[in-house]
Amino acid sequence: MDFRLASPSKSGKLIGMMRGCGNAAKETPTRAFGWKSWLFLVGLVAAVFLVYQPAWHGGYLFDDNQHVTRPELRSLHGLHRIWFEIGTFDRYYPLLDSLFWFQHRLWGDAPLGYHLVNLALHSAAAILVLLILRRLKVPGAYLAAAIFALHPVNVESVAWISELKNTLSGVFFLSAIFVYLRFDQTRKLTWYFCAFGLFGLALLSKTTAVMLPAVLPVILWWQRGRLSLKKDLLPLIPFFLCSAIAGLLTIWVERNLAGAVSELANLTLVERGLIAGRAIWFYLGKLIWPVNLMLIYPRWQISSGAGWQYLFPVAVGILLALVWRLRRWSRGPVAGILFFVITLFPLLGFLNLNFFRYSFVADHFQYLASLGIITLFSAGATLLLRRKLMGQISGVALVAVLAGLSWQQSRMYADSEPLYRTTIERNHESWLAHNNLGIALMEHGQEAEAMAEYHAALRIKPDYAEAHNNLGVILLRCGQEAEAMAEYQMALRIKPDYAVAHNNLGLVLVDRGQITEAIEQYQIALKIKPDYVEARRNLAIAEIIRRKQQ
Repeated sequence: MDFRLASPSKSGKLIGMMRGCGNAAKETPTRAFGWKSWLFLVGLVAAVFLVYQPAWHGGYLFDDNQHVTRPELRSLHGLHRIWFEIGTFDRYYPLLDSLFWFQHRLWGDAPLGYHLVNLALHSAAAILVLLILRRLKVPGAYLAAAIFALHPVNVESVAWISELKNTLSGVFFLSAIFVYLRFDQTRKLTWYFCAFGLFGLALLSKTTAVMLPAVLPVILWWQRGRLSLKKDLLPLIPFFLCSAIAGLLTIWVERNLAGAVSELANLTLVERGLIAGRAIWFYLGKLIWPVNLMLIYPRWQISSGAGWQYLFPVAVGILLALVWRLRRWSRGPVAGILFFVITLFPLLGFLNLNFFRYSFVADHFQYLASLGIITLFSAGATLLLRRKLMGQISGVALVAVLAGLSWQQSRMYADSEPLYRTTIERNHESWLAHNNLGIALMEHGQEAEAMAEYHAALRIKPDYAEAHNNLGVILLRCGQEAEAMAEYQMALRIKPDYAVAHNNLGLVLVDRGQITEAIEQYQIALKIKPDYVEARRNLAIAEIIRRKQQ
């Protein structure tokens, strides 16, 4: 087990591997797991669960209530809808939603079970990282697995229930790589179809797995120093076709169900390139120096007329050119950086994503992409620090620091209030964090504080329909019907298809005795959202009142 950063007796061999000796994996079989390796794995899994202990009982955050199975989908018919009725969610990840459905059968709305499943999947992903790097004969495999398991940029993916899609798709993504490498070694079709099936499961969990067929040639090139059309590229054609289908479906869903187009429709290709260049350096910086991590980062103001913004994509180009020039010495840097950039590609701004309304970057976007840089660092450190004792101490110290940072970061995800307060402290202009903090405060009965947060959100973003609606809810609770109605009407002027605001406006109208107008609002809400249970119940009550009046 080489959790240490290096040993002198192995340095020559490791340098050879970094230079890409193509047949190393065939000439030298992978060493079997010994008791030290098993002890490492047990310790690593235990460390993951302990580091994330502050978030074990963390409640629902942000959009968790949209992922944990809604009441109308908890039957077998609901499971059928998850798979065969596009539009049930503003995404199409049926395997993910089926796992949520199954979990709800096991532990209902209690958050502990959801968190433990996420931790188990993240631990499995770290183990797969180790297995893949051992198969590839990459030095520092144990160090890379430990860094990935305990790096604070992954806390968002692991401690946030909604990000089960990251850990679940990550396990299938990495499993597909591991099995495909077995196929590449043996050329047995059984392994090929198994890898293809695992890739399909990854796509059904989260569409960002589409980049798998693009990173596999990078790995194969790193191994052999060249790519064969027949041996390396032709077998990947079915993978690319699946990626294309899944990608087109996701683009359609984001455009028609998640409202992504309206936010980014006016961005030019040049502006999207500026976002991508800056995002790459942002993610690299957070990997190297993981401080001030937050749920919602400031959304950059992109301008093609600002010359300094071109420095980011230009610097990316220079970096790629530099490592390409160094490929004769070592293909490792090229492979690591290409893996990083390619895996990030769907999330760099060239495609419209709903989350870009809030920020162009997010920690959970680089969950898998980070492996390119983590592996490159671990291999390089193993080769550079060749003294055994120094390597062991350095490796353990680094992992311990990362574990401490992750433990601290996971505390932020223990409850909505600390999560949004920390986000606001680090990003004062996050209108979404102000609004969501207001919701959390309102749930705890702190209505005056919640109202202040809604006003803060509206000062930053006056056309924020959700904040107008939420402010109306508090005003109605305080007996200010006229003011509440004005807020609901403002929300509907901004967002006419806002079913919740139509329903809430109906409640005010009922209180004012305007039953016919209230019924119209409930009907509009149900036309927009047919499975809106609360609106259907309110409509029934209003109908009863009208019949009594007649």
